Amino acid sequence: MWQSVRTAARLGGVARTLAVPQRSVAMTRPLMMTVRSRTADSSIECDEGWAAVSGEPAGPVMLTEVPGPQSRAYMKEYAEGWGGTGAATAFTADIEQSAGAYLADVDGNVMLDCFGQIGSLPLGYNHPDLLAVAASDAMVSAQVHRLALGLIPPKGWGNLLSKTLGSIAPPGLTKVQTMACGSCANENAMKVAMIVQSQRRRVAEGRGEDEVTQEEAAATMLNKGPGSGWKVLSFEGAFHGRTLASLSCTRSKAIHKLDVAAMDWPCAPFPHLRYPLADHVEENAAISKECIDMTRDVLRANHGEVAAMIIEPIQGEGGDCHGTPEYFRALRQLALDENVIFIVDEVQAGFVASGHTWAHESWDLEVPPDMMSFGKKTQICGYYYTEELQMSLPYRIFNTWMGDPAKLLQLQAVIDVVDRDNLRQRARDTGDAILAGLLDIESRFSDLAMNARGQGTLCAIDFADTVSRDMVVSRLRDSGVLVGGCGDRTLRLRPPLTLTQHHANIFLETLERVIETLR
Repeated sequence: MWQSVRTAARLGGVARTLAVPQRSVAMTRPLMMTVRSRTADSSIECDEGWAAVSGEPAGPVMLTEVPGPQSRAYMKEYAEGWGGTGAATAFTADIEQSAGAYLADVDGNVMLDCFGQIGSLPLGYNHPDLLAVAASDAMVSAQVHRLALGLIPPKGWGNLLSKTLGSIAPPGLTKVQTMACGSCANENAMKVAMIVQSQRRRVAEGRGEDEVTQEEAAATMLNKGPGSGWKVLSFEGAFHGRTLASLSCTRSKAIHKLDVAAMDWPCAPFPHLRYPLADHVEENAAISKECIDMTRDVLRANHGEVAAMIIEPIQGEGGDCHGTPEYFRALRQLALDENVIFIVDEVQAGFVASGHTWAHESWDLEVPPDMMSFGKKTQICGYYYTEELQMSLPYRIFNTWMGDPAKLLQLQAVIDVVDRDNLRQRARDTGDAILAGLLDIESRFSDLAMNARGQGTLCAIDFADTVSRDMVVSRLRDSGVLVGGCGDRTLRLRPPLTLTQHHANIFLETLERVIETLR
């Protein structure tokens, strides 16, 4: 097991004190429990002090490789039946047997889930507060009657928005629009940017902001009307979703875009920092400045055509690439200078996992973003925006459901748990322990592992090549720990907010054993 001593490091250009793990002899305060699966009964140790959910195991239990025989049978049935995405399926879950940070599969394996359903799992599995909400009268009503929120919202909808998304709104953003998924949140945020920029043009011409000619309205139906030439700038390595505009801004992997028409929109470089950050301060400052200068050149080469730029605080799919606060502050100022709407995509990095409610809070911006999209751990998706970007006409931003009240009820319970259990601080403490452990592993396996980095529990480490990374991810899974890969050679973590230092110790010990098998 790992225990902690204190050391200094730098995260995102800011000095931090981290806990460097050291080995101890054994776990303490064991409490026996039984986990029952469909294929076997296993006795494993559990400690209630480690668990966010009663009955959470003290560690993984592995009975087969993953996927095991029953998983493969279900996957075959799915792929050969009505399953639309069977080729991407990793294994088959048994949610009823899952608890806390542990995901069970149909073969009786119980795995520590440090990837959290692609970063979308806020409180782990079968959390009692979420189960209580699921059984409430309000949830039953929301599930039975999914209303067209943009047209006929239920009574209390405004109050529910205020108590949930209003209570966690990023500073400076006073409006929110809910959506069904992260891609459509970004898609509609881009539409807002284009509409507002077109309105500004009309006002500059002496017209009303929504005053259009019959000819312009007719041209719109041929995709040649006002706004048809607008572009959105994104960054190398970005991922913003798979709907058409969002996909046009996605630049992480070719498979995401292959054979699909996309807009010919501009792209700018994202800084690739050198690690450890404390040893490369001047070099990283120069890299960041060069990226800002090149972004300015791209904007000016497309002068008057770029409605918005969109950027992630941490490029998830692109390889968990970080920028410094100084870079993001300079980028925000550049957007102001060039009259470009600034959209921050926090679908993956947002909501508490970074140690802040929103990851961009660590930038210390003087002027907030114009818009910020969210999703995954909030359970409901959408975007925040400033009063200036409020639509003046109906049906500009519209669809049938405009979100989901049931998911907002879930979010209300999640927010309550985050506040009650101080999960922002836990994300910082657990993230520090994970990062310190990764730095220690990197120091001892420098030929295989490098560039450990993280904010809160959004931690990552690179490996020598794609093959090595893929072997580590696969062997971790067969050893009972789920993580994700991204970029060309990066291993990333996206655990639930309830992850503790006990879970971090299990991950780090297992990762070390797996890396040793590569030598």
